[in-house]
Amino acid sequence: MTLDALDVAVLEALREHPRAGALELSRLLGVARATVTARVARLERSGVVTGYGPDVDVAAAGFGVQAFVTLEIAQGAIEAVRADLEAIPGVLEAHATTGSGDVLCRVGAASHEALQQVLVELNRSPSVVRSTSVVALSELVPRRTLPLLRTGAAPDAGRSRMPRA
Repeated sequence: MTLDALDVAVLEALREHPRAGALELSRLLGVARATVTARVARLERSGVVTGYGPDVDVAAAGFGVQAFVTLEIAQGAIEAVRADLEAIPGVLEAHATTGSGDVLCRVGAASHEALQQVLVELNRSPSVVRSTSVVALSELVPRRTLPLLRTGAAPDAGRSRMPRA
């Protein structure tokens, strides 16, 4: 799906005002309520908008120790390792990768001792051949998508009444 400037503006408005309804968003964007409703529905149908749950800061929730773990796995074991990773609550996300490792995981824990337990659980998987971990000290750039989306948006498309940035 190709996003235009109005799509990106809708996404920015949803990010900045997550509890706003279509009427408030239409006022913020300077477009008709039906336009906002149609754009949001299209963004949902196409899979660009994946949910409306709250963003959770795991450190603020008591899980302030995070690490990145690279796993080398047995040949052809990607589905088996996926199931093993999904069974470990401390695994926040995992991605199949290229390079020397096969899977990159972000894990969280309440303490260094709890992190060690998560690492032990990761290594219990029969699919994991080797793991390497790096403890995260601080977050420099939080997860974000809007800067990238802005670079690909068709300029001024769909922005007939929207205020110029």
